[in-house]
This record gives sequence, C-alpha cells and structure tokens, in this order.
Amino acid sequence: MAKHCKAAFATWRGTGLNWLKFKIGYRTLKTAIGTAISILLAQQLDLMFPASAGIITILCIQVTVKQSFRTAWNRILASFLGLVLGMGLFLVLGFTPLAILIEILIFMPLAVRFKIQEGFVTSIVVLMHLYSTQRMDAALIANEVALLVVGVGVALVVNLYMPSLDKELQAMQGQVEKLFIKILREFCYYLRHGESDWDGREMIEAPGLLEKAIRLASRDVDNRLGRRDDSYYQYFIMREKQFELLERMMPIVSSLNTQVPQGLHIADFLERISDSVHPGNTAYRFIDQLRDMRKEIKETDLPQTREEFETRASLFYLLREIERYLFIKHELGKTSDEKTGKKQPKTAKG
Repeated sequence: MAKHCKAAFATWRGTGLNWLKFKIGYRTLKTAIGTAISILLAQQLDLMFPASAGIITILCIQVTVKQSFRTAWNRILASFLGLVLGMGLFLVLGFTPLAILIEILIFMPLAVRFKIQEGFVTSIVVLMHLYSTQRMDAALIANEVALLVVGVGVALVVNLYMPSLDKELQAMQGQVEKLFIKILREFCYYLRHGESDWDGREMIEAPGLLEKAIRLASRDVDNRLGRRDDSYYQYFIMREKQFELLERMMPIVSSLNTQVPQGLHIADFLERISDSVHPGNTAYRFIDQLRDMRKEIKETDLPQTREEFETRASLFYLLREIERYLFIKHELGKTSDEKTGKKQPKTAKG
C-alpha cells in the first residue's frame, strides 16, 4: 500500500511540476503590455469606460503587422458605422432592446458588404456605452472616439515589434534541402542498380514541411512594412514546384529496371545536382549540361528492341522533367539577380 501511495505521489508531483512549465509567447506578452498601457492612458485622460480601451487593444493585436493595421482600420470604420446607425435608432426608438436588435440586424449585412465584419465587437462596445448611459451628447461621442484612438493606437505601436523569423526560416530551408538531396540520391541509386530498399519517407515529409515553411515565410513578409523582402517566400514556393516534379519523376525512375549507359549518365548528372542543392543560383550550368546530354543521347544508335525503345523514351521523358526542375530554380535566380542588379550568366541555346 505504501509503495502504491509513493508511486501515486511521484506521479502527482510530476504532473504538478508540468503545470508550472509554460511558455509566454510574444503575442501574449504584447497583448498584456498593450492592454495595461491602454487602460492606464484612458484613466490618465479621465475617459469614461477606460477598460474598453484595453478591450479594443486586445482585439487589434494580430499575428502580423499588416494584419494589425488592416484590423485596426476595419474596427474604426465598423465603430463609426455602428455609432451612426445606433444614434439614428436611439433617436427613433429610444434606448430600448428593440433598437439594439434592429441595429445588429442592419449592421451585420452592411459590415459583411463592406468587409469590415471583424469590427463588430468593437462597434457593439461603443454602442453599449451609449445605451448604458442613455446619452448621445458631444462629450460622450468624443469619449468614444478617444477610446478608439487610445486602444487602436497602442495596439499598433506595440505590434510594430515582431521577432525575427530568419533563424526559423533558415532552419527550414536546410531541412528542405536535406530532403531534396536524399530524394535525388535515391533516384541516382535506383538508376545505377535497378533496385532500392528506400522507404520513401522523405517524399512523405517534404509536402508538410514545405506547407509549414510557406506559411511562416508569408507571415515574415506581412511583418515587413515599407521593405518587401519576400526571398524566403519565393524560395519555398520554388521548392514546392520542384517537389511536384520530383513526384512525377519517381514513377519514371522506378519503371527503369534495365540499366543502360544513358541511364548511368543521367544518374551521374542527378548526383551532381544533389551536390549543388542550396539557395544559390547554379541551375543555368546544369541546364547547359542537360542539353548537351540530350544531344548526345539523340546521336547514339537507335534502340534495337521494344524494351530498349521504351527505356530510351522514359529517359527522354525523365530528362524533360529534370530540365523543368532546373528551369524553376533558374527563373527564381534570374528574378533575384534582377532585384539586386547582378548580371545573370547566359545559358547555351538549344
């Protein structure tokens, strides 16, 4: 019995310690600080309902800087729309629940029409101040405008600071490149040996990692005001397109059970590509080599059997997909070079 009690206590103690282990994110920290500052400012300005400034700040702090500005603008527009509608209904129907009901029924379709429906809560907060005080004088309207200015203003200022995502994006970039290297080398192995015990795990992991990386890179772009650096976003989009081609190459490679000299040349070529998987632009060199390789294959003797013919056709199809794979990277490199003013090397024609 004592043994069981001791084990139970150890389990409880471990669970209790786990409750103490928690992480406070940047957004949570900014929300807490911003809310406190808004309420403090509203109190210092001797505004009515100072806590509402904190509520507005909470509602305006978003994941990215651009989202915060868009949300703030929509909430301001929605608040003024709700204020105008509410004042009109209160004048006609008085300060009654019926006026609130009609206000909401009219406001929501209009807000959706103007795409400012995310400001509904803020507008209701302002409207309820009028309803609770049963006043619509200039002093109260000025008070509500001041609450909006304080709440929105503090949210925007606090949310201007966003932690850099470069370290995370670089780590994801490295992970994606490792997966691509592994996939290309497995293709090489199969072309050389006609068999492989590869489980294809990298083909399953890559789509999820790319999706996550694209979302993070998009967030990074939205956190940059004035300077639009979307290099990471464009990079991961490029890799996503390349991965679609790797998926198309896989059944072609797996169908080549017969080893031919041309297949071994392509395997060597893919190995050189795998050794050069990195953010830099060297695709133009491989495009030249690939075109030379295609020309050499065309100049070899014609296939003598049906099996050789099918193998040759599959190799040409594989070369075409590899060329598309390289061209996607080449296009990104040209775009980057144009932005930086770097001269792009010319590729061989053919």
